Amino acid sequence: MNLKHLAGAAVLATFATMLAACSGPRPEQYAAAQPRLDIQTYFNGTLDAHGMFQDRSGEVVKRFVVVMRCRWQGDTGTLDEDFTYSDGTRQKRVWTLTKTGPGTFTATAPDVIGVAHGVVSGNALRWKYVLAQPVGDKVYNVDMEDWMFLIDDKVMLNRTAMSKFGINLGSVTLSFSKR
Repeated sequence: MNLKHLAGAAVLATFATMLAACSGPRPEQYAAAQPRLDIQTYFNGTLDAHGMFQDRSGEVVKRFVVVMRCRWQGDTGTLDEDFTYSDGTRQKRVWTLTKTGPGTFTATAPDVIGVAHGVVSGNALRWKYVLAQPVGDKVYNVDMEDWMFLIDDKVMLNRTAMSKFGINLGSVTLSFSKR
């Protein structure tokens, strides 16, 4: 194969990779799914969550429990999260959510870089944001894509894909239970 064919193959492979990256699910695909998610109702009161982080090979690296105290004033919500990890370490994250339109929200938290953007459709909620993630003595800004699905009025499941420069770093699986 000559250099011209190699360059053409490389361009084609890059284009195919970019197309595959754009072909994921979209919130509107879940518009008819029931029960309908109203995040101002679901994330109101106290919730318990149980989760785990898996690295890109699928190995469970961390397990954790979260207690969330949630409240809304008009179109602004506060999700006050207290994490306890299986190794005994603790972490706190306080989200401030703002309803920006029908089915759209933004959110901020101290370890979120910029603003998170969320879209609700049917029983699904997709968040996209960048999280400052400490690893050892360093902090990495990691792309996060959360997909949350309301199962019933008490349970929601969450799957988060974590990546950097388009490379899969791992995933978080989380189950929320409303008290």
